[in-house]
Amino acid sequence: MDQIPQLLVNGISLGSIIALAAVGLTLTYGILRLSNFAHGDYMTLGAYLTLMFDALLNNFLGANIFNVWLAIAISTVLMIGYALLCEKILWKPMRAKRASSTTLVILSIGLALFMRNAVILFWGAGSQRYQLPVPEALDVLGVKIRVFDLVVTVLAVVAIAGLHYLLQNTKIGKAMRAVADDIDLARVTGINVDRVVMWTWIIAGGLTALGGSMFGLIEAVRPNMGWFLILPLFASVILGGIGNPYGAIAGAFIIGIAQEVCTLFIPVQYKTGIALLIMMLVLIVRPQGLFRGTM
Repeated sequence: MDQIPQLLVNGISLGSIIALAAVGLTLTYGILRLSNFAHGDYMTLGAYLTLMFDALLNNFLGANIFNVWLAIAISTVLMIGYALLCEKILWKPMRAKRASSTTLVILSIGLALFMRNAVILFWGAGSQRYQLPVPEALDVLGVKIRVFDLVVTVLAVVAIAGLHYLLQNTKIGKAMRAVADDIDLARVTGINVDRVVMWTWIIAGGLTALGGSMFGLIEAVRPNMGWFLILPLFASVILGGIGNPYGAIAGAFIIGIAQEVCTLFIPVQYKTGIALLIMMLVLIVRPQGLFRGTM
């Protein structure tokens, strides 16, 4: 029992990362009706871009802990551009052709495989870490809190608060909610749906890249990390209610904490299976999720 507080802290850190990417995944489904199985690999590519720019900045500017934050910012901007590029050359033409959901899923899986193998081609198949010092963990009432776990959680809270403000208090946020409810009605009332789609990818690409980059702060980055994260992402989205970003955030923290606490009873290598178990139970007992599946 004395391990539970430590596992809760670890679960909150993991849940913070899952939450950022899960929000992007649920937005793309809620607004675009796209189940994007490449979403985990967006995280992977974001983490590797941060790894690359962190190394470049260290070479040119000298080793400095602030380099990684600049690298994360650069990576996030580039991943937003990449998400918009994929929208232009893949998703928009498919919507114009009224492609079925099955076709879109298959296309997203193909995109995921392409991205994963591109990462292996450019960076290799081995695990890598950012060039960062390892600060001493904080001791809070006997619980060891790694500094980067704390940083990840704080950044996630700030990003989620910013998303909440955008959705509730800005014109584009209200337009996104309208499109998620009924895209045809939104178009008839004069909402620029193409602009909403662009902002959807900006938010989804940015938050997902940020989540992948922050995952690299607490774990090694590896080419298949997105593949192992996609199951907790979908489990979080389904648990919270598909299309509901707030539900996805709540689901992510539940999944993150459950995965860590379950290691008291099962070997650590099987903890990802808990996300699958929770997802199956939710689909059986409450298919609509914990919350209403809209924004």
